[in-house]
Amino acid sequence: MSDGLDYRPAPAAPPPLAVYVHLPWCVRKCPYCDFNSHALADPLPEDAYLDALERDLIGAPPGVWGRAVHSVFIGGGTPSLFSPEAIDRLLTRLRTLLNLVPLAEITLEANPGTFEATRFRGYREAGVNRLSLGIQSFNGAHLRALGRIHDEREAYRAAEAALGLFDSVNLDIMYALPGQTLEEAGRDLETALALGPAHLSAYHLTLEPNTAFSAHPPVLPDDELAADMQEQAEALLGAAGYEHYETSAFARPGQACRHNLNYWTFGDYLGLGAGAHGKLTFADRVERQSRVKHPKAYLAASFAQDSREHLSELRTLDPADRLFEFMMNALRLNRGFDPALFAERTGLPLALAEPGLARAQALDLLEWTPQCIRPSARGRRFLNELLQLFLA
Repeated sequence: MSDGLDYRPAPAAPPPLAVYVHLPWCVRKCPYCDFNSHALADPLPEDAYLDALERDLIGAPPGVWGRAVHSVFIGGGTPSLFSPEAIDRLLTRLRTLLNLVPLAEITLEANPGTFEATRFRGYREAGVNRLSLGIQSFNGAHLRALGRIHDEREAYRAAEAALGLFDSVNLDIMYALPGQTLEEAGRDLETALALGPAHLSAYHLTLEPNTAFSAHPPVLPDDELAADMQEQAEALLGAAGYEHYETSAFARPGQACRHNLNYWTFGDYLGLGAGAHGKLTFADRVERQSRVKHPKAYLAASFAQDSREHLSELRTLDPADRLFEFMMNALRLNRGFDPALFAERTGLPLALAEPGLARAQALDLLEWTPQCIRPSARGRRFLNELLQLFLA
């Protein structure tokens, strides 16, 4: 970028660090899912995969050693396919090799279709202190349409058990489902609210490329009905005391997901596991890394510090990348961000972003004051259009 402005190759100080661990297997691939998940055809290779994760961690860049780790998120796939003993072994190695802060947030994603009360208790004893449960719906017909392996009774039982064991629980709920009415979408949220979780994620079902739903699209609610469902979710959750703090995330006061907030404020995170992504800040660069996606290739990788065979991508973010990626994340936050955070997390002067900010403000997509930059109500509704203004 040749604009005459001075900027650093990296921030003066690295941002907070988190760890993401990807466990890539599921019982069955859902037709809407575009995540790096693989239906389990053979016995789960728990020990071999944990060995590979340990090699991956040991081979991590020197820049992570000694830094405080504020959160761990174990995602998938279906991490609750792994036994409590396996999760305990994983967390023990993370604690041994990394500097996890006291009371670090440790989240595990779980599927009601793999629910067992003893497993949930075992995850808590291993050190998991936040459970994220993929409910999606409490309506049996809609669960079948989504290809989920659990029914409405299992969904409710798993949620009750999780809430009885963990102080912090997130329930994932989807809306704009095949054949769903506005009333049915509301009942799903009312059922979730009656359970009283600390956190709710309300996602609009979208047809992603390279999914079964993309190849054979179901009949979905039209845009107007889907917008009504979104407004209904915001109203119901707001009235129940949940803060709508991020595009799809609602939390009781003080219960926002710390790990995800680190993403949205352009923090660092070490990605471990098949297909895991990471962002790390060094003295002379900000780097993106991606692990190889297929579990077999990941299991076969050596992870030697001088080898890149376990990486599918390794790139340094130039100023234009850092500008866009910061905005792509921070503008998901409804409350926005302090303008000083931009320079703190990117090493760039805010002047580099000002042309995009001015265009966004003129289009009523953004509110910009010396104290705060945040998406307007219109900007939240048309977030993609807002972000396009920061592309070079």
